[in-house]
Order: sequence, then structure tokens, then C-alpha cells
Amino acid sequence: MKDQEQQQEPPPPQSPPPKMSQEKQPPPQQPKTQPTSYGQGGAGRSFCMCIFIFLLLAGTAALTVWLIYRPYKPRFTVVGAAIYELNATSQPFISTSMQFTIVTRNPNRRVSIYYDKLQAYVSYRNQQITPPVDLPPLYHEEKSTVALSPVLGSGMVPASLEVVNGLMTDEAYGVVALRVVLLGKLRWKAGAIKTGRFGVYVKCDVWVGLKKGVVGEVPLLGAPPCKVDI
Repeated sequence: MKDQEQQQEPPPPQSPPPKMSQEKQPPPQQPKTQPTSYGQGGAGRSFCMCIFIFLLLAGTAALTVWLIYRPYKPRFTVVGAAIYELNATSQPFISTSMQFTIVTRNPNRRVSIYYDKLQAYVSYRNQQITPPVDLPPLYHEEKSTVALSPVLGSGMVPASLEVVNGLMTDEAYGVVALRVVLLGKLRWKAGAIKTGRFGVYVKCDVWVGLKKGVVGEVPLLGAPPCKVDI
């Protein structure tokens, strides 16, 4: 028994299991934030605000000047007429020579008017019966009146059968309805300020007394104020 006990040796002590090495994990990375553009946006808004204020002030100043110097249309009236020739017998042409005295009034107290490239002609039943005549440039002072007396016509002008027959009929009747037309460009001037050019179109309807064979000054049977479009 003793021999058996001596033969049985105690088992060798077991070494503890090796510890697992724990790997170090990197710290969590914070999300990257893009730099804000508050500075650029603020500068852009300030610039837009300055532009808006400038335009508002400029518009207010322009409106104030316009209300102070507000220009009114010039007025035109035919006050005299003379017929030197009106021959409608050479169909399809007519030969005319006329003179009209036109008075124009500038009603503005602070605004003067410059007329450029003015032309005048006469029409009958919406058909032109005289070639256009160039008028000299005209300066119209404030609250002033200017008279124009252009001679219109001379020479043969082609005309439709309606115009020829109408003129012969009206001449025999003793009353002819004509339209004097002025067109061109005008500019307003208020102090040192000059505007750009505006188109002006003036229509003056007149009724003249006409007897066959009589030339020279003729009576105006009707001459309402002219219509002015600008």
C-alpha cells in the first residue's frame, strides 16, 4: 500500500491560461463640419440692401423732379390757310400748293421744348396729297407762343381715283376737308436737365372754303385744336 501511495505522485500544478491581449480600439472620430459662410452671406445681403436703398432714393428723387417739372403737351392750332394751286384734272396725278399758319403754345412754366427733324404735309381722306417738307429746328421757351407758316405742295403727286373725284366734288361744293400733319422729335428741358428724344405726331383737321379759280387766302370754316400724340 505504501508502495502504491509512493508511486502515485500528485499532478503537477497547472499554469493559468494565458490572458488574451486586448486590442486597443481607436477613439471615435467626430464628424467633420464644413466651415459656414456666414461672413460671405452677410456681405452679399448688405450689398443688395445698399443697391435697393440707392434705387429707392433715386426713384424718389426722379418722381419729385417729375412732379415739380411735370411737362404738359404743347398745343397746336391752325389759324390761317391759303390755297395757291389745287389741280385734280391730270389723273392719276394732282398738283397742289398750300400754306397754313400754325400756332403752337408751350403751356409749361418751368419746361422748355426742343423740336428736331420736324416735317409737315397735307392729307385728304387719309391719303397724302403733298410731299413732306422739312422744317427748321425749333426752340420753344416756357410759356411762349410760336407761329409756323410752311408752304406745302408744288409739283405733281400721284393720287388715287377716290382722292381725285373727292377733291373735284368738294371744290364744286365749295368746302374741302383737309388734314395738316406735323411729325418729328422733341426734347424736354427743365433747368440743366434734358430728356431724350420723344416722337411727336400732330394732326390738325381743317375745313376751308374754296371756289374754283380763286387762289390765295381762303376762309377757315372750321379748325378745332389739333390732336397731339407723344
